[in-house]
Amino acid sequence: MVPLDPWERRGRWAGAVDGLRAYWLIVAMWVRSTMAYRASFVMTVITSFAITGFDFLAILLMFVHIDSLGGYRLPEIAFLYGAAATSFGLSDLFMGSTERLGRRVRDGTLDTLLVRPAPVLAQVAADRFALRRIGRITQGLVVLGYGLASVEVDWSPLKVLMVPMMVLSGAVIFSAVFVAGAAFQFWAQDASEVQNAVTYGGNTVLQYPPTVFGKDLVRGVTFVVPLAFVNWLPALAVLERPYPLDVPHWMAYLPPLVAAICCWLALLAWRAGLRSYRSTGS
Repeated sequence: MVPLDPWERRGRWAGAVDGLRAYWLIVAMWVRSTMAYRASFVMTVITSFAITGFDFLAILLMFVHIDSLGGYRLPEIAFLYGAAATSFGLSDLFMGSTERLGRRVRDGTLDTLLVRPAPVLAQVAADRFALRRIGRITQGLVVLGYGLASVEVDWSPLKVLMVPMMVLSGAVIFSAVFVAGAAFQFWAQDASEVQNAVTYGGNTVLQYPPTVFGKDLVRGVTFVVPLAFVNWLPALAVLERPYPLDVPHWMAYLPPLVAAICCWLALLAWRAGLRSYRSTGS
């Protein structure tokens, strides 16, 4: 079975418009379904907020016994943590459903998406849209707000603009990783945990300062999977802290460019994976 994605049949711009429209229509459907049980929705959001909050609680417990971690004090780590958690929360909300692609490839239900008049990626990303994930975003924003209010920084207009830039660019970078991981599942159908190791695992790594990790890992998240552009490089420029690697200072201002390149590569991987799909054979 050769998949015919509307993205391929129509022009790229027309496909992009169709994709966005289809995505938001599916999202609206799932939101309406979720809000039909508002008490349940509120409880799941609170639960999500509390569960993700345990990560920062562990950091707070560490600082009961220490004054700094890797040379960084609590407000600085809260800044790093909040930026990474917010970026990841946004990408998880809008693109996190792509991690289920491997299951659809295994059981053949992806075929039903191929015959619908909408880009497959939009359908996969919007499938079972979980509005409860705003609990993770809220928790990240709370910690980020605490970090910004407490950190000692000589703020300038450029540094102020870098904060929303790094959060939004970071969300796009994480989203590209989600899509690339989903594309990998066309060939390795049981690779959702591998994808989670990069996405959820990468988010956990970025919540701590780079100085606590070995240089090989720092190189990997800087030059191989560029998660360092989510918060490490721009945040250290805001904090006026040196980066563990000898990299040019201007790299801290590249997250939007890196995000665009990551999206381009992720879409190439997605199109290659989709073209290789041959159903389950049953």
